[in-house]
Amino acid sequence: MARLTSHDLIDLVLDEGSWTPWDEAPTYGEISEQYAAELAAAREKAGTDEAVVTGEGLLRGRRVAVVLGEFGFLAGSIGRATADRLVATIKRATAEGLPLLAAPISGGTRMQEGTPAFVQMVRIAEAVMAHKISGLPYLVYLRNPTTGGVMASWGSLGHVTVAEPGALVGFLGPRVYQALYGEDFPEDVQTSENLYARGIIDAVVAPQDIADILDRALRIMLPPREAMSEVADPGDEAVPDVDTWEAVTRSRDPERPGVRRLLRYAATDVVPLNGTGQGEADPGLLIALVRFGDVPCVFLGQDRRGQTKTHPLGPGALREARRGMRLASELRLPLLTVIDTQGAALSVNAENGGLAGEIARCLGDLVTLDAPTLSLMLGEGNGGGALALLPADRVVAAQHAWLSPLPPEGASAIVHRDLDHAPDMARQQKVRALDLHAAGIVDRVVVEKPDAAEEPEEFCRRVGGVLAHELAGLLTRGAGSPSERVRRYE
Repeated sequence: MARLTSHDLIDLVLDEGSWTPWDEAPTYGEISEQYAAELAAAREKAGTDEAVVTGEGLLRGRRVAVVLGEFGFLAGSIGRATADRLVATIKRATAEGLPLLAAPISGGTRMQEGTPAFVQMVRIAEAVMAHKISGLPYLVYLRNPTTGGVMASWGSLGHVTVAEPGALVGFLGPRVYQALYGEDFPEDVQTSENLYARGIIDAVVAPQDIADILDRALRIMLPPREAMSEVADPGDEAVPDVDTWEAVTRSRDPERPGVRRLLRYAATDVVPLNGTGQGEADPGLLIALVRFGDVPCVFLGQDRRGQTKTHPLGPGALREARRGMRLASELRLPLLTVIDTQGAALSVNAENGGLAGEIARCLGDLVTLDAPTLSLMLGEGNGGGALALLPADRVVAAQHAWLSPLPPEGASAIVHRDLDHAPDMARQQKVRALDLHAAGIVDRVVVEKPDAAEEPEEFCRRVGGVLAHELAGLLTRGAGSPSERVRRYE
């Protein structure tokens, strides 16, 4: 596939005729005649005056700021003038309150300028972080190739990061590796597809699909907050007093809807994310940007289909969850956590991966998070892996959901040295949603008629209506204090 130029991508992604350049003529100071000739040749080849093109345009009618690399200009390399242009554009986008779209393509630092160019990555990273701290979205599309200091700065700081299919994406370019070490870099490592498989990027997206995913992400990230107060409360229905053990048994039904069916039936829009961004992805946790009705959230859901006996919920899933917590804080969106787990992994790998520490850090992050939080107890709630996603400003539970320090069978084994007393232990420990509601740990219970497994679509839509109302209220009121979040446990 032919490499798209910066202006090809502008024409493909932005609304027709909406592009307005922000670029000012670059200045280089005293440079050698050879470098001046190379710059002149690069301008002629690329049709641009530098290795980045910046400006603003409309994306499906929404005003956005854009920074794009141009590989035809000295392989998209970053010099001092390039960095000046990038930093100026990022700061202008921040000052004008615009989301920033970045499409880097680069071999890295401009070797003709050396270390003075290399250290510009610090300035670029600082400008991007200031933009994010202001609560504005930063979305990145990695193109072929993106390597070196560009990948190690503005290419890796996106709230959402996707990449072109088959793109060479990595830190040390393969040609440099071969020259330094006398052997070829292993194939299929520095590729978009491998980075996705490793949980480093969120998706592999063809250029023609970029406008759609950007538009969907921005609808969630930048909602019309003034309309949130108008989301109606669907009300609470009477919840039958079902025996605790019956609730536990029903929660384990393999046909019971989990987070995927909840999103399929109840969500208006879903933009899936992937992994920690740091080389881990766990199928036991689903992370996404989601809207219920018009109400947005960062969604962290324990996925009952992704958790198996051979791959239970591990520490990587909790590190992925903590990425979602950071996203909610940076984007100033509500965080929705969904509890549905048979329990965290009990294994050598889990211990070596710091499972207990990740549970503690999740608890610490949630009670101090400066974003509104909502927790949904959807099904099973076994042990610390479930508790790690519980602390919130508001807690909703499905009728047959429950929370316990161990599965009731485990409690029976400890107390009675058998499994026969599991039903009695579940009742004694007050694990079911109704008991937790009576204790003030759960704020509201969503009825099942009589069981979510028998009415999956209707149940999920019922839950979705409650979530939309609760999230809207949280978005309007803002985050509670740590003391308010823990008061329900006193």
